[in-house]
Amino acid sequence: MRMSDTFLKPMHPEGWRFVPVFAVVTALLFWLWEPLGWLGVLLTVWCYYFFRDPERVSPARPGLVISPADGIVSMIEPAVPPAELGMGPEPLTRISVFMSVFNCHVNRSPCAGEVTAIAYRPGKFLNASLDKASVDNERNSLAIRLPDGRQLAVVQIAGLVARRILCFVKVGAPLAAGERFGLIRFGSRLDTYLPPGVPPLVRVGQTMVAGETVMADLAAHPAPPAG
Repeated sequence: MRMSDTFLKPMHPEGWRFVPVFAVVTALLFWLWEPLGWLGVLLTVWCYYFFRDPERVSPARPGLVISPADGIVSMIEPAVPPAELGMGPEPLTRISVFMSVFNCHVNRSPCAGEVTAIAYRPGKFLNASLDKASVDNERNSLAIRLPDGRQLAVVQIAGLVARRILCFVKVGAPLAAGERFGLIRFGSRLDTYLPPGVPPLVRVGQTMVAGETVMADLAAHPAPPAG
């Protein structure tokens, strides 16, 4: 691997709408006052890295649920999937991954399957780390039918700074584990709802790498109660 490959990552096409604007503003800031220009340089570099889209190597074993986002596991708790997906009223294990403005924001499918429903819901722009953000914030929800017939849901949630949720797939599309399916601009959260009876293999506070970190094993069973 070349040294440049460590620092220079491919950029998602969405970034070409913003990086040139940051660069032009930076040039104007240099013209106005040089110290402001250097601040513009830092912001331009940040914008480029925000839209970075590095290649990831997903685990090859079928049946693994992998993280759909870079970030930190902020919550693991039972919750009812978004009603608009029609997955029923029973609570499922929800794993929330919070993405800061410094994380890569390209979203990847947590598993192989077929997209059976996509539902966008407008809402507020509360801090995405809050529990009520799952209910109140703008969101885009996907239901994915697994090869064995079970369903899994992944929800893109806008955050305090995020103002645009992008989804690149349609209902009926097949997804491979780790395949890119969306992007959220400028800070947000991804919720994954596991099928009934599937225990999580991660903990709150754990750092996640989209398309690589294993969140759950669909073949696993919950541990028996203590005692």
